[in-house]
Parts: sequence; C-alpha cells; structure tokens
Amino acid sequence: MHDIRAIRENPAAFDEGLRRRGLPPASPEILALDADRRARINAAETATADQNRASKDVGAAKARGDDAEFERLRALVADKKAEIARLTAEADAQDAALRDMLMRIPNLPLAEVPDGKDEDDNVELRRWGTPRAFDFKPLEHFEIPGVKPGMDFETAAKLSGARFVVLRGAVIRVHRALAQMMLDTHITDHGLTETWTPVLVKEEAMYGTNQLPKFAEDSYQTTNGWWLVPTSEVTLTNTVAGDILDEAQLPIRMTAHTQCFRSEAGSAGKDTTGMLRQHQFEKVEMVSITTPATSLAEHDRMTRCAEAILEKLGLPYRTIVLCTGDMGFGAQKTHDLEVWLPGQNRYREISSVSVCGDFQARRMNARFRPAGGGKPDFVHTLNGSGLAVGRCLIAVLENGQQADGSVDLPAALHPYLGGKTRIAPDGALI
Repeated sequence: MHDIRAIRENPAAFDEGLRRRGLPPASPEILALDADRRARINAAETATADQNRASKDVGAAKARGDDAEFERLRALVADKKAEIARLTAEADAQDAALRDMLMRIPNLPLAEVPDGKDEDDNVELRRWGTPRAFDFKPLEHFEIPGVKPGMDFETAAKLSGARFVVLRGAVIRVHRALAQMMLDTHITDHGLTETWTPVLVKEEAMYGTNQLPKFAEDSYQTTNGWWLVPTSEVTLTNTVAGDILDEAQLPIRMTAHTQCFRSEAGSAGKDTTGMLRQHQFEKVEMVSITTPATSLAEHDRMTRCAEAILEKLGLPYRTIVLCTGDMGFGAQKTHDLEVWLPGQNRYREISSVSVCGDFQARRMNARFRPAGGGKPDFVHTLNGSGLAVGRCLIAVLENGQQADGSVDLPAALHPYLGGKTRIAPDGALI
C-alpha cells in the first residue's frame, strides 16, 4: 500500500510511477478524498472543543439560575454531539474509501526497471546452459511415451474438471524428488529456514500480500471465509504482520513447500494442454524480510538461489528483468527465470523473484527497530519461486526425453530416487 504522506509531498512523482506502468494519474482523486477526509476530522475536533466549552458553561448557567441560557447551552451540547457523530462517521467512511483506493493501486517501479508495455519489452540479463540438439523432434511432456502412464488428465477431469492432473508411479516420484531436492538445497546451501504453513488463510492475510481486494477472482474462497493460498508467499510474508522486529533479527529468510491454488481467471485459452497451467499445483517458495538498505542485494541473492536449482538440474535457462508493463502488482522490480522447454521450442517462466519494498509491509504493519535507535521503520519484503515444482517436472521430462520414449533424469535427483536414473518407455522407474 502507498504512503499517503509521500503522495501529498510529491504527487508528480507518484503519477510518473503510474505512467511508467501504463496507468493514468491517480493523485488528484486521492488527494481530493484525503483533503475532504481531513477537513471532516478537523471539523469534528472543532465541534468537540465547542461541546466541551458548552458543557462547562451549562453548569455555571444552572448555578446562577439562568434557565434560558441553561436550555440554550444544553441544546448546543446535544447539537454538537450529533454533529461530531456525523462528522466522525463521514471521516471513517472516507478513510475506508481512501484505504481501498490505495490498496487497488500497484506498486511503483524502481528507476532502474526498464520501461515497456508487455513481455516483448523485457530485458534479458544472462543465459546459462545450451539447449540440447535433438536428433528427433522433441515432444511436449504429456506426449512422451514413458510419461503418459503417469500423467492422467482424463481421470483428473472426471474428478475435478479442466486444469487438473493425476500423477502416478515414476512421474509422481520424480515430482516429489524435485521438491525435496529444492528444499534441501535452499536449507543446506542457501541458509533458508524451512517453514510449514497452512494453505487456508484469513482475509487479512490475502490483503497483506496484495491478492485482495483487486485480484479476488484469481483465488478460491471457502464458504466460511477462508482463502486458499495462491502461493505460500501469503503465509510466509504474513508471519511478521503486526510485528515490530529488532534489526538484529533481519534478514529473515524462509522457504516452504506447499500446495497452491489459482483460478487462472485471466488465463482463459492459455496453455490448456498439459500441466503447465493448473488450478492446483506445488511450489517451493522463498520469502525474505529485510531492512530497506539491504533489500536490493537480497533480491539478487534470491535470484541466484533460484538459478542454482536449475543449474543443479542441468536445465538451460535465461534470466530477465521485467519491464514496467509486465511486472506484478506488488513488485518494485522482478527477475523472471525462464527454463528451456524443447517440446515448445521456447523458454517458459519457472520462477519470478520480486522485491516489494515497503508496499506489503504497510498493508501488514510490519516494522523493525533500527539498531542505531530512532522510530520503527517498515521492513522490506521479497518473494520468489524456488521453484514451481510442476513446471520444473515438465522441464526435466522434456529436456531428458530420448528417441525411444524414455527419459534420462538429472544426476541431482538420483539419490532421491533410490539410485534410479531413468523413466523407461513403459513408464517404469529404472
């Protein structure tokens, strides 16, 4: 959420940030509502002072037997009481409206983020690995003979509908091995703390990480008010909601492996085949809570943590910085990792790592006490996939496929598969 004081002090800079995102100016409407709200608060304070003075004078008029003045002052007190209640209610309503307005406006991009309209304007930072040269036409993951027995979309559709999958046998073992390898790497090599969190959360948690109010249709809500998390970013980040931390506690670096749920409301017609875009999927998430001075360095560190997983698996990828028109709602800056999928003959997103500044912290009221003293300041929050497990499975299967329909699996997974190294053409793990 945005700082209303910063908008008051420099509305032009605020509107310029929105312009870079392709949005119209918002400061005139925001400041008009804010001015009206503050005018009512001031009027209520003035009325309260009038009421207090009249209340004192009521007793004096009664004591000297001035019945006319007594009645006039008593009526004035009653009028002021009603006026205060009205003004306070109006100010509260405007405060709620202002908060809702600010919550629906995306974060402002950092100056270093490239300008652009959409994904075509993203900027590649680096590449790792060389896409394999196949001596046959590579298939998409769901077409590979050895994969078909373990990837069942028909049964999933019978159970739940479109954009679900049932995984069996060797395929689900590889999926589980990927998640475990990711967790072990982040914990042992990268110093993240493994955290297990609920997948059902209160509404305020979704507000805290900017899924609400703007993106309600992209998530699922239960009949009793809980929300299913679209990613454990929601729970990990909200672990510090309402807290005042000591600077010595920062950075806090967490990772979690959870089920995730997305309605994909804005993705109708996209990636309808295979398991690239599902309503239910798994991710190993990374979240960091830092000071403002260290958040950009932490962003680069988290990007390297995600890249390390792909390198460990030997999967070619590229790292890009998203342009202003392609960034997510809560991000100041985002690095996307795109893994090479030979079945599609293109790079596809497998991780987004974003620094959010104090945008989420203001929504959650998460602060820290500076070590050198001074009033508490808002923390900075960061999140990133480390990685999306299902998409990583797709990449492993497509990059490891062989002409006979088998799949060679990355060496990093062998210890997690009991020493097995391949999926046979008939779907067996061998």
